[in-house]
Amino acid sequence: MLHPGRVSHLVLYNSLYGATVGHPTLGSDGENADPADRTRFNVAQFGAYRLNTAESLMPSWDRSISGEDKAAWRDPAVARAYQQAALASDTTAAARKPAAFRARSGAMEDSFYLANGRQLWDAASVTARVLIIRSGNDFSSRAADVAALQAQLAWAAEVRAVTIPEATHYVHLDRPEKGRSLPGRGDTVPRRAGHRRSDTINRVRAS
Repeated sequence: MLHPGRVSHLVLYNSLYGATVGHPTLGSDGENADPADRTRFNVAQFGAYRLNTAESLMPSWDRSISGEDKAAWRDPAVARAYQQAALASDTTAAARKPAAFRARSGAMEDSFYLANGRQLWDAASVTARVLIIRSGNDFSSRAADVAALQAQLAWAAEVRAVTIPEATHYVHLDRPEKGRSLPGRGDTVPRRAGHRRSDTINRVRAS
């Protein structure tokens, strides 16, 4: 945003953009809000960082997968590798019982305010070619966030938005064959930097 000339291509992946208020899980109605003032992030609960065990990484992924057999959508070996890598990211994790790694709370605070309609950065400053990717079953970003980004990326050289149906927030860890079987849907808006969004939106299918 501050140095648009240094960035030629930008990929946004399951990104919030403060499009609307009333997020079902991350906003004021969720567990991240301060009980004394639900418009504010609960700093007292989270502190500078929070502790996560290997098991705590799975429920949000589980809820995103339709069907009872989660292994049909994700490889159990990949899930275990994900858990192990997360624990290995903190050299103090093994000292806790059960083992738990520290995760900074700053991203949670940013997500809270983005979920409450506060846009923390200005997409209009971007002049790069932009690809917006959203998983159909993402628990974080919303279709409204994608629409707001498309509308405000008015000076971007090109904007393409792709939604991957049924994919989870963890689409990069889902079974590859699932991703290949899901046709993406998207809009492409070709334009030159400096020209407003008067271009025609061409419907395309992701390869």
